Amino acid sequence: MINDKNTNVFELKELMREFRDERDWEKFHNVKDLAVAISVEAGELLELFLWHKSEDFTKQMENDLEFREEVSDELADVINLCLAFANIAGLDVATLTKNKIAKAKLKYPIEKAKGRAIKYTKF
Repeated sequence: MINDKNTNVFELKELMREFRDERDWEKFHNVKDLAVAISVEAGELLELFLWHKSEDFTKQMENDLEFREEVSDELADVINLCLAFANIAGLDVATLTKNKIAKAKLKYPIEKAKGRAIKYTKF
């Protein structure tokens, strides 16, 4: 069974590439359209939370299997499109993620950011 513990990013990128190629969709996958699609799908994920209190989310995820599946599907759409974008753009997801976290550590040092939800320019 595929899960986070036994699957690497390359395998997921390959699954996305195979899915695309089997459908002859490479001609539709370009950085502009994939970036737009990521935004659209992220909006669909966000829409599931519209008009709900954040504290209600945990209960709903635990108690409403249909809602949990909707959230999972929309998040998967975003992740899959990000993987497709990385494939087309020739980006290494592990490297860019690690690099971005390293940059964020510099912007948000623990002694200034811990327990504070403010932008680094406001420290």
